[in-house]
Amino acid sequence: MPVNEGVYQGLLGTAAPRYADAVLALEMAMGLALLVGAVLARRKMFRLHAWCQAAVVLLNLAAILLVMVPSFQSRVGPRIPAKLGNAYYALATLHAALGTATEIAGLYILLAAGTNLLPQRFRMTRYKLWMRGVLASWWLVLLLGLATYGRWYV
Repeated sequence: MPVNEGVYQGLLGTAAPRYADAVLALEMAMGLALLVGAVLARRKMFRLHAWCQAAVVLLNLAAILLVMVPSFQSRVGPRIPAKLGNAYYALATLHAALGTATEIAGLYILLAAGTNLLPQRFRMTRYKLWMRGVLASWWLVLLLGLATYGRWYV
């Protein structure tokens, strides 16, 4: 729907519904919080680092389950694979696929590094490599989310 009709004009002045703008702002804040968490780790403030990163991963899981999955299922899922040549569907699908893998990796890190719930053989030994990889992947997913938002609403 065009922005000038005003029916769905979101907080950012786009055609997005307000909840989409709120999730976008929340995701950007979470991306920045992950960078703050990385700085905390470099400063050897590991307990604060763990709390910061865990809060972001769990908050993101809630956003995924409550907003992103239903949106994807209603707007994109029924048109796959027929419409994957269209940027509207391709961006959202790539964002969803990489975002799912990144969220699962983040949850794995929480379990493997932050708890004793996993058997020893499933715990990680190279924390920095995993954490840096997931942080880089998270930012790529965030950029894909921004591109999806732009394609859908701008």
